[in-house]
Amino acid sequence: MFDYKRSDRVGQLIQEEISLILLEETKDPRIQFVSITRVEVSDDLKHAKVFASVLGSAEKKKEVFNGLRSAQGFIQKQLGRKLHLRYTPEIVFKMDDSIERGAHIYELLEEIKNEDKLKNEE
Repeated sequence: MFDYKRSDRVGQLIQEEISLILLEETKDPRIQFVSITRVEVSDDLKHAKVFASVLGSAEKKKEVFNGLRSAQGFIQKQLGRKLHLRYTPEIVFKMDDSIERGAHIYELLEEIKNEDKLKNEE
């Protein structure tokens, strides 16, 4: 039948809708350059953890997440209008630093590659 649960499909839909809401409907200047990386929805569809990633300093991240938390009610209200579910999931924003960790690992691998190249040239 289906390869994945309804909560996974709803999570994907929420991710797309929140991305559009942040891009087109929020006016808070703190909420810019935010990537919604994934959404985990409970099986009963009443709770959703929204993981967001922001590149920049720790201060910038804190500012962006304060903006997201202040816009949480607005975003949840917009989701309710767009999703047409019996219950709109209660959303909670969480920080996702996987993009930064991936970039750091890539840099480390490049350093190793460059060191090997220098050793081979000698």
